Amino acid sequence: MTKQLMIYERAVPINAQAHANWSVKAGDSYAFARDVNSVPIVAAEFSAAALEYAIIFAGEGEVVFPSVILGMRDGENAHVDATGRWTGRYVPAFLRRYPFVFASSKDGETFTLCIDEEYEGLNDEGRGERLFDADGNRTQYLENMLRFTSEYQGQFKRTEAFARKLLELDLLEPAQAQFNLPDGERTQLAGFKTINRDKLRNLPAETLSDMAKRDELELCYLHLQSLNNLTPMTQRVTAANTPEPAM
Repeated sequence: MTKQLMIYERAVPINAQAHANWSVKAGDSYAFARDVNSVPIVAAEFSAAALEYAIIFAGEGEVVFPSVILGMRDGENAHVDATGRWTGRYVPAFLRRYPFVFASSKDGETFTLCIDEEYEGLNDEGRGERLFDADGNRTQYLENMLRFTSEYQGQFKRTEAFARKLLELDLLEPAQAQFNLPDGERTQLAGFKTINRDKLRNLPAETLSDMAKRDELELCYLHLQSLNNLTPMTQRVTAANTPEPAM
């Protein structure tokens, strides 16, 4: 089955009739993200993400969005181990909101909270947190997830505006990264964009001042600094593929 939104197998709208007796047993497994080598991040995450991941801009034409690189090959996430444990320090909000997600109407004005019905923790056996109470009302758990997902959507909109500004200012340029993998293979990541530091530096003073007031200039430099994390990622993959010495 083709996944929706990278990690979702079958996202459907949540409603009190279809999910009246369903519960969510949350765990600490991120096995669902094992096959993604990048995920989107929103502006509010840049500070935390830049400490560990390379932040890049993905997309084509007039639609680009910041993402973090998680692996050096397609279908490979260097931050999920064989047991499904997340081995990094920071987990992107895109993954933390799973199995919930908003679906938007065609005009982008209406959003519906959905859940991935293929999530292994979703059950009708009362394990974990119920979605609805006996009267068909949303439980506090579902309210909390609705609030978290709503806040994420708000941040998503702000981040979209930031990315559009970078395009309007012609600051983004195609980029690529090459790596030597532990097995001797040389691989290349391409198809993403980074900010041109010289173009950023040479923007008119008024534009730079406006970006600074909006915290957009800080986001630009967090992105540029984060690109230094590409080398540590190679080391992470090397360590993950090195057998432990026999006792």
